[in-house]
Order: sequence, then structure tokens, then C-alpha cells
Amino acid sequence: MVACLISFASATLGIATFYTKYVTSACFRNQDQGKMIAVAGDALRDNGTVCRKILTVTCMGPRNHVPHPCTGKSVTVKIVDHCPSCPSTIVLSQEAFTIIVKPVAGIINVEYKWYA
Repeated sequence: MVACLISFASATLGIATFYTKYVTSACFRNQDQGKMIAVAGDALRDNGTVCRKILTVTCMGPRNHVPHPCTGKSVTVKIVDHCPSCPSTIVLSQEAFTIIVKPVAGIINVEYKWYA
């Protein structure tokens, strides 16, 4: 039971959306990192220290009027880039986004947890 409380307490709330064009990244240059990737918004960037870090993201609900967009699943992604001035905390690849939410939602509330 203590492990469950620790896990829950270390999760952070944020906002997520998705993108579809994967180009050269700030963290990996031209190296392909697959499809389970994400971009950090300004709130997470921390002067580039989030590059290459892994996090699990879970949909917590809509930010628009799409009813019940969450699938109930979580997705684990790697931060590969920075999105200056993005309105979202995290921008997921479309493939990662559709695991946790119906794509029609566009933008969602999320909970995310960093891995060491």
C-alpha cells in the first residue's frame, strides 16, 4: 500500500497534445528514436536536462468538450525535443497520444511520472 501512495504522490499534472511530423530533434539530432516519443514544453525543459528522459503519461480528462476521451491506458515515452512557446506541457507523438486518448480530443489533461 505504501508503494501505491509513493507512486501516486510522485505524479505531476499537466497538459498534452500531439504532433505528426518527426524532424531533427534537439536531443538526438538525426537519430531515429522510434514512435513512442514526446517533446517537452517550456514548463518541462529545464535548460535541456529533460532530454532523453523517460516518462509515463496517463490521460486524466478532456480540456475541450469531447466526452470521455481517455482510453484508460498509460504510455511510456522518451523526451526527444523542446517546443518553445508550446501551450502544452508535453507534446506526444500521434502514435503515443492515440494509446491514451481518442485523437479527436486534440488536447487533454494528463498525469505524468518520470523514471530515474
